[in-house]
Amino acid sequence: MQPRGTARLGPLLLLLLLPLAGAGGAGPVSQRLAGHAARVALHYLNYRQGSPSALRALGQVRKATLKTIPGIGHKYYLQFTTEDYKSSQSVGACLATVIYLKRKPRPAVNINCTYTKDQTEIQEEDYSFYKKMKQQSKPVIGNEIPDKNGNIEPDMEPVWALAVAGSSYIMWEKSTENLGYFMAQVRNVKQWITKDDSIDFDYSVILHEIPTQEMISCHLRVIWTPGHPLKVKYFCLSGNQGSESGEGSGTESGSATGIFNEREANS
Repeated sequence: MQPRGTARLGPLLLLLLLPLAGAGGAGPVSQRLAGHAARVALHYLNYRQGSPSALRALGQVRKATLKTIPGIGHKYYLQFTTEDYKSSQSVGACLATVIYLKRKPRPAVNINCTYTKDQTEIQEEDYSFYKKMKQQSKPVIGNEIPDKNGNIEPDMEPVWALAVAGSSYIMWEKSTENLGYFMAQVRNVKQWITKDDSIDFDYSVILHEIPTQEMISCHLRVIWTPGHPLKVKYFCLSGNQGSESGEGSGTESGSATGIFNEREANS
């Protein structure tokens, strides 16, 4: 399935577009901030794809520049490679812009990627997991995924991957220019047996906040049907920020359309 808000570019077209990523008077940016912005773009991508079998992690940032837009915020132009979230094998490259807006809480993201992983294989993996969950007579229940040794039982890997996809919404929404997030662990999970077409999970997840090293506890509800957007509801407790809650339906745009003034529109 082609995720909304993204476009798959052929390798040749991507290469032709690479020189444009830093256009418009943008300057250099530190490796730390570039990597952080690229991960924000991938949080958005993983959430919008809504596929536990298609998760991506950051490979290598090839190029990054930064532009300050007066009255709006900072805009990052990025070129980076990606890896399969589970196997760490290279699966393609992306062009992205990430804008940290002064007047809007979550970053605005525009991302276009190539993808070398077979789409039919992804769809088959998703459907196999979905079918197995729909056939459950007793709900799936799990704790500490991965365990203290970093291991995940094979049967729980797609359950964990769905938590990563759902948590990507939280991590995208909470990210700022100086704060980033990784999903550290599924503390516990319980499936809800449903009669409709969806599968439904309650998760307790731990997010690792960078650079504060704070571990943030979130309750996450994920409702999913293959080929359809994720539905996410969450509630997080943070020592520094108090409590936060939110929900997403998989239809949120990552773009900043309507926010930019004329100067940015012409950049």
